[in-house]
Amino acid sequence: MKDLFAALEKTKNKFSLGFKERFQSSAELDESSIENLETLLLSSDVGVTASQRIISDLKARVRKDTLMSQDLLSNELKESMINLLEIVEKPLSVSNESPYVILIIGANGAGKTTTCGKLAKFFTSMGRSVMLASGDTFRAAATSQLDFWGEKIGVPVVSQGHGADSASVIYDAFTAAKSRDLDVLIADTAGRLQNKTGLMEELKKIKRVISKIDSSAPHEVLLVLDSGVGQNAIDQVRIFHEMIGVSGLVLTKLDGTAKGGVVFSLAHDFKIPIRFIGLGEKEDQLKIFNAKQFVEGIFT
Repeated sequence: MKDLFAALEKTKNKFSLGFKERFQSSAELDESSIENLETLLLSSDVGVTASQRIISDLKARVRKDTLMSQDLLSNELKESMINLLEIVEKPLSVSNESPYVILIIGANGAGKTTTCGKLAKFFTSMGRSVMLASGDTFRAAATSQLDFWGEKIGVPVVSQGHGADSASVIYDAFTAAKSRDLDVLIADTAGRLQNKTGLMEELKKIKRVISKIDSSAPHEVLLVLDSGVGQNAIDQVRIFHEMIGVSGLVLTKLDGTAKGGVVFSLAHDFKIPIRFIGLGEKEDQLKIFNAKQFVEGIFT
């Protein structure tokens, strides 16, 4: 868990230090302390509704006006936060589809292509055969970046060059992966803002094209979110989910932000499984999301 605790350092500093400043050696769970807790949660990007949910759970667990040590209050708060996050603690389970198709979507700069490479490493380390599809044909560096990952990890990459039709690239990759009886196809797509209708329609087209080969595909639609955007991630999830249908989330760049608290808002508002969290640039720094470990990371 060293990587996780190191990556959450900025979020922890904002939350844990704030907690220690507000609650000294002992405190009563009265209106004043509850208000302090809510302010702390909001300032840590937990969001209004998620903060209220955590405090409501805490109040149900602890009798009002009970005098508690800082450690005891901290432990009770941890349990309330874990209770919320456990709803979305659902690791990605790859079925026996051949191949199991994972479509990677998200806004510009969220870290989609890097996530594709890390996912390829994750699955190959489990003994799965993997293919990458370079569906981001708008960004000139995307294909070369994916080629780099493919070469590094030792998996094939299907691409058609800058400006090619994304749906066509992914269709060809799906056909190739199926003919070679590979386990997993990870398809990258171009970054797009959630308010760009035309680009959203392109994602719908990709889904339609894939489903012509296998009506159940894509089997997983992973929305990659930059943790640094904080509460703006809520709007991204809402629009992408309404337009495309999202089955899992990946939170990247946790090591570079103090806004990791947004995970609680995402859990509360959408209940979409958080499959992975990104803790850094290295290939092994994509980790399965674990609610208890995450909460411990922002307190420890």
